[in-house]
Amino acid sequence: MPAEMPPRFAPGTIESKWYSFWTEHELFKAVRDIRKKPFTIMIPPPNVTGALHMGHALNNTLQDAVARFKRMQGFCVLWLPGTDHAGIATQAVVEKKLLAEQKVTRQELGRDKFLEEVWKWKDEYGNRILNQLRKIGASCDWSRTRFTMDEGLTRAVRESFVKLWEKGLIYRGYRMINWDCKLQTAISDDEIETSEVKGSLWYIRYQIKEQPGKHVVVATTRPETLFGDTAVAVNPDDERYSNLVGKSLLLPILGREIPVIADETVNAEFGTGAVKVTPGHDFADYDRGQRHKLPMINVLNKDGTLNEQAGKYQGIERLKARKQLVDELDALGLLERVEDYTTNVPHSDRSKTPVEPLLSEQWFVKMKELAQPAINAVKPGPDGKREITFVPERWERVYLTWLENVRDWCISRQLWWGHRIPVWYDAEGNAVALKEDPPAGATHPKSGLPLVRQDDDVMDTWASSWLWPFSTLGWPEKTADLGYFYPTHFLSTARDIIYLWVARMVMASYEFLDEKPFSTVYVHATVLDAQGRRMSKSLNNGIDPLDMAEQWGVDAVRLTLPMLTSEGQDIKLAESKFEMGRNFCNKLWNASRFAISNLGDFEEAIGKLSDSERAALNEGQVVELEDCYIEGCLTNAIVDVTDALERYKFNEAAQALYHFVWDDFCDWYLEVIKPRLYDGKGGERSRLRAQSTLVRVLDGILKMLHPYTPFITEEIWQTLRPMLAALRHDTPELALAIAAWPKASKDRLFQPERKRFGFMQDVTRALRNIRAEHSLDPKTLIEGALNVADKPTLDLLGEAERETICKLAGLSRIEVAVGAKKPKASATVVLGSGNEVYVNLEGLIDFKMELLRLEANRAKLVEGVNKIKRKLENLSYIERAPKDVVQRDRERLSEVAAELERIEKHIEETKVLAK
Repeated sequence: MPAEMPPRFAPGTIESKWYSFWTEHELFKAVRDIRKKPFTIMIPPPNVTGALHMGHALNNTLQDAVARFKRMQGFCVLWLPGTDHAGIATQAVVEKKLLAEQKVTRQELGRDKFLEEVWKWKDEYGNRILNQLRKIGASCDWSRTRFTMDEGLTRAVRESFVKLWEKGLIYRGYRMINWDCKLQTAISDDEIETSEVKGSLWYIRYQIKEQPGKHVVVATTRPETLFGDTAVAVNPDDERYSNLVGKSLLLPILGREIPVIADETVNAEFGTGAVKVTPGHDFADYDRGQRHKLPMINVLNKDGTLNEQAGKYQGIERLKARKQLVDELDALGLLERVEDYTTNVPHSDRSKTPVEPLLSEQWFVKMKELAQPAINAVKPGPDGKREITFVPERWERVYLTWLENVRDWCISRQLWWGHRIPVWYDAEGNAVALKEDPPAGATHPKSGLPLVRQDDDVMDTWASSWLWPFSTLGWPEKTADLGYFYPTHFLSTARDIIYLWVARMVMASYEFLDEKPFSTVYVHATVLDAQGRRMSKSLNNGIDPLDMAEQWGVDAVRLTLPMLTSEGQDIKLAESKFEMGRNFCNKLWNASRFAISNLGDFEEAIGKLSDSERAALNEGQVVELEDCYIEGCLTNAIVDVTDALERYKFNEAAQALYHFVWDDFCDWYLEVIKPRLYDGKGGERSRLRAQSTLVRVLDGILKMLHPYTPFITEEIWQTLRPMLAALRHDTPELALAIAAWPKASKDRLFQPERKRFGFMQDVTRALRNIRAEHSLDPKTLIEGALNVADKPTLDLLGEAERETICKLAGLSRIEVAVGAKKPKASATVVLGSGNEVYVNLEGLIDFKMELLRLEANRAKLVEGVNKIKRKLENLSYIERAPKDVVQRDRERLSEVAAELERIEKHIEETKVLAK
């Protein structure tokens, strides 16, 4: 006897049970096996400070779906987990904690002791997000968990730095970078949030040299940086200023001479068309300054106060200085006017303060040489194939645009937490990069002088994570893991870091290993709120995936997200959307419970069969139409789902599964076989065939659903396992998580049988629709008739099918014949191809309502006819469309026109009855 399933699905009772079972039996552990092909996924390492958000839930659900799918296909799957040390974020968290708990700053604590505190924090809190990933079912090999500052990755980072140093690709230079004045460090583009700020546009008069009283008016949103102006620029096509190009202006307050230059990047429509050029504090101006060889003047200190270049404003915080300067300009008559102006201001996502473009001496990597192999990798080779493919393909353009215009990478940060720059200096400032800390008394290899100090800066977090795909497998050593699992196969990531991380990983892999890091880059959707806004703390519109998992179940969350994600479209998510996933899980549970409750005698019955009889059932010997139908649908689903998952079309696979399970299996097959299970219709052998089909199909369903809904499918499959053992006459796999993926067979499509069953469905639906539209009591048996167009159609419905129609549609009888007569008082449904369904409604309905229904159908058919006609009257369409498509349209027009003609006839007949 099979174990009895509880009447209601309670996800909370099974999730921890099965996750513990999988991990205790090491089912996710990747052990190299020369008999298996490897399939490797490297998790995008979440920040060690992070907590699971809905973007993580989506991305890791998709990665897990791929990992489980490939594992069931027989691959040796390595899904390697880990976390990123997140330099600026982690340092900020620990600094805040120290200040709150110990009233001490990091400067007061000192570098070494501060780093001890960070490691303590990491050891206590750093695995929070990985534990949360376990809760949503992530099938990672946790024995291989890595951290971007563990010993092995630290060695890899130093190795890469020294290699680039030795090639001359790393240098220290004075360049424009993003600067966080509060944290006093350079920051990367991904650590910036741009937001709209309501501010002002100040119009300032710059006197023309030697022309007292004559000015050029310049509009700016940042008057406090005028001390760093080294030119005023105008568009060369702007005739208003053509006579001034090449002349000099006097900088307000300071009186320093600056030239008027012509630059085609100036927008003549902005302000007055004349803009101040401040190469030290604006990226666009920095480029203009380089083109025109202008001086680069920095007017800010690292803490955001103005420096000595600002004269009497030295030492004043930038925003306070702005107000005082504007007041002085106004008093001097140099402020022409002020306008309200909304502009996009970049803010540090950690300190929440405005980011300053700043000239600063930093460490940089030359990128042009590294970029070319990464560019070539996504372009078709001589054979037309790409080494790396983007899904969806359009994100390839984002990747290429960045690489083809790449700038040198600022890799230094003025932090303490992170990979410290492995450069040491002698007393004269001569630098050397080393893979290992030098021993006491070590000297510079060229100067011979003692090394006295290490560079204070640490590296950008991306300088370790760009090595992630191969450093986690043992590089720079040529390990067995690196040889077996690399290159990796699938990377799923967010669009925001295509150039920050994806492109850099590709560059690093070609530079250090001379091969691609992965084959496919899948760029997942962005999860938005119901109004289409990004989820953020400031909007308080986030949806916690763990809360949703608690409310609806993990499987419901995991299924809902891909169901909502059609390729290339972002998800507008409301909490109520997870009800869809919950309802599906309940449907699956109830259907499985029904099936298993009707398998109580299955093991005993199948045990009485001969080996050949059992083998025939195991191989899917089917006789009854409904068994052929569901077996054919299963085969079709296996083909569609497998193909969709192979192409990373997660929504397509989920939709195919959803409709197969809900529509074909639950709504049709289970309903049709009830007489065979309950009443013994067809005898014991027919019942046994129905049971065997149930076991096989349910096994296939659970296997295909497992990558999406691992917990409920494992629970049901384990209950089904004894019946599988009896049918197969062997011991099934230990768990569904490692069971073999179902395979499709061409000889099990059962297309003729599915056509017959499909016609029976059409007739049943038509009869059910008539009942519903006329609100007939479900207990009231009605009489039906089916007028078929020809004998081949008549032969589609045997006696068994007619009995099924009567049972499912609530009929006392149904007449099926070529030329079957229509009862005088009847409702009609035109099925197409000359087939019509009638229901005798004398004394049951209001024929005036029936007339309205038929007229509504006529309106739809008229619209359909006109739509096809318009298409076929379009000569451009006829010329461009494939001939077979045009022919299908013509045939469809004939069919719809014939349906319309029959509807018109029924309307006339019903008008008589409605009087």
